[in-house]
Amino acid sequence: MKTIAQLFLIVCLLNISFLKAANENTTTGGKAAAMGGTSVCFSDFWSLNNNQAGIAEIKKMKIGMYYENRFLTKELGYKALGFVLPTKSGVFGINYSHYGYNLYNEQKIGLAYAKSFGKRFSAGLQFDYLGTNIAENYGSKSAFTFEVGIIAKLTDNVNIGAHFFNPVNAKFNDYNNEKIPSVARLGINYIFSEKLLIACETEKNINYDAILKLGIEYKILPFAHARMGISNNPNIFSFGFGVEYKQFNIDFSSSVHHILGYSPQFSLIYTLK
Repeated sequence: MKTIAQLFLIVCLLNISFLKAANENTTTGGKAAAMGGTSVCFSDFWSLNNNQAGIAEIKKMKIGMYYENRFLTKELGYKALGFVLPTKSGVFGINYSHYGYNLYNEQKIGLAYAKSFGKRFSAGLQFDYLGTNIAENYGSKSAFTFEVGIIAKLTDNVNIGAHFFNPVNAKFNDYNNEKIPSVARLGINYIFSEKLLIACETEKNINYDAILKLGIEYKILPFAHARMGISNNPNIFSFGFGVEYKQFNIDFSSSVHHILGYSPQFSLIYTLK
């Protein structure tokens, strides 16, 4: 009985629109989390999850991990792992993410490819396997879909990016005709100087109202960045910092909901020689 009650509580939480799960294309990485969830214009390791076009500029093999303790509730934990491999014909990547716990969980496995076309344009594509598991004899369901993104450098200081997750409106077969959300994101980054970056982005999940996001990054030291951001629907404030040490990139962040509280995040990236 206790198990059923726990499952009921978690499912109720999952139905709150701002509790995004892995099957809803969750923004990944400590940098993006600290900057209000902005990520569609970034060209970094976690573009592997956020906008695959961004990995096209990576020149060395990298591995990374990310964890979010959503609202300090372990049952709502989100974890991600990734690997990026640059080649002469483009950049390949693989990522895995897991959301939830033993009674309810979602998994995503993605195979990505990205390529630069000149110095100012890149495009990326990822094929996804999505799985959902609910305990107490509810069973497991899975589906396949894809996501695609582009990034364009309009000038040396201005980047624009766009990303589309599940544009084919895929669904979990025979599971109450449950469709996987389709999500579109469009954003712009402005580099004011070597120290200051401002990012603005909008996200539209087919099931919910649009979300507006704003993020700021400031280089406080040659190896350290301070970040903050805001987003609406619901209103979320976020902050954090990142440190570069030899082959490591370490990012700490947290977002704050005025009712549910803090959601700390941590990511670690290692560059292979």
